[in-house]
Amino acid sequence: MKVLVINAGSSSLKYQLINPETGEIFAIGLCDRIGIENSKLEYEVPSKDFELELKEDLPTHKVALEKVLAAILHTEHGVISSIDEIDAVGHRLVHGGEEFAHSTLITADVMESIKQNIELAPLHNPANIMGIETIMELMPGKPNVAVFDTAFHQTMPKEAYMYALPYEDYTELKVRKYGFHGTSHLFVSTTMNEIMGNPKESKIIVCHLGNGASISAVKNGKSVDTSMGLTPLQGLMMGTRCGDIDPAAVLFIKGKRGLTDSEMDARLNKKSGILGIFGKSSDCRDMENAIKDGDERAKLAEAMFIYKIKSYIGAYAAAMGGVDAICFTGGIGENSATMREGAVKGLEYMGVKLDTAVNSVRNKGNVKLSAEDSKVLIYKIPTNEELVIARDTNAIVNKK
Repeated sequence: MKVLVINAGSSSLKYQLINPETGEIFAIGLCDRIGIENSKLEYEVPSKDFELELKEDLPTHKVALEKVLAAILHTEHGVISSIDEIDAVGHRLVHGGEEFAHSTLITADVMESIKQNIELAPLHNPANIMGIETIMELMPGKPNVAVFDTAFHQTMPKEAYMYALPYEDYTELKVRKYGFHGTSHLFVSTTMNEIMGNPKESKIIVCHLGNGASISAVKNGKSVDTSMGLTPLQGLMMGTRCGDIDPAAVLFIKGKRGLTDSEMDARLNKKSGILGIFGKSSDCRDMENAIKDGDERAKLAEAMFIYKIKSYIGAYAAAMGGVDAICFTGGIGENSATMREGAVKGLEYMGVKLDTAVNSVRNKGNVKLSAEDSKVLIYKIPTNEELVIARDTNAIVNKK
């Protein structure tokens, strides 16, 4: 079985050709700066240690996908000899609203429902839809499956996902918490359950920490709460997003600075977070290097980021009535020992105890970070969202 996984953004397109049963990656790559000058195609065949980066003119997603298929089919560095060898295509969709609690085979009706959710994710869903329509044009007849970032969190109870707004804002406008990074939270929590021996009852907190960051509470395999909300802006402080904020502060800043709605939106989403406080970069690595040089704003940004993570861990442990395991994933979660240590420091009263020696060493794969006498397991688990998409695609296509 070979599944082509597509993650189409507004000016980029990530792809993998993968075996959903074994996890083997046949080819992986990225089309960057689509429709922009200096666009390029990255293509890699892991089994052959083959990497290729080409400066390509990529004016549209269609041209980009044509180049991807050409690379996969290339007589010398290709990994298949015919499109027929691709059994199905799995697509990452950012927002599925309330209609999609599971991944689904894409039909005309499904496409219409996805389009109706564009207003909930105006920056992401149109690009995702473009990827689907382009694949359908280039590979007619191939089954396509939509895998939604929001689906895993559709098990949240109403008291967790509702906002205390006039009820008609929910019934008429669909305003509620949806949550994101669902495929990552699903993969990591499932992996943690397997490590624990698949107990019938479990309480797991997953910290997906990257430029975009979110935390979820997963009880008995189901998401019961998550930090992101109607949009990915709510929750943790992130690379460029502000996270939780008093809505009145937004109105105050907007009025005082005379900003339009779009300008205020850009300020909250692209100019805040680590970038807003540190001032020099949104990259955690740059922030940590600046801290070594004594940069006070970098120190403050790190302290704020850690404080929010710790606050959510404590809140979700309370919501679930305890915690069996805390997992770290994502670019920061997997690579920053400082962030992991800071996030659990002070949680000893909950039985959380980190093995600082193990935490300080960068090891590949799943790594146990908790001390032997810790009552709560602490793990670093690399996420694999593409594998989740491939597995769901395989399961749905074979169920037809």
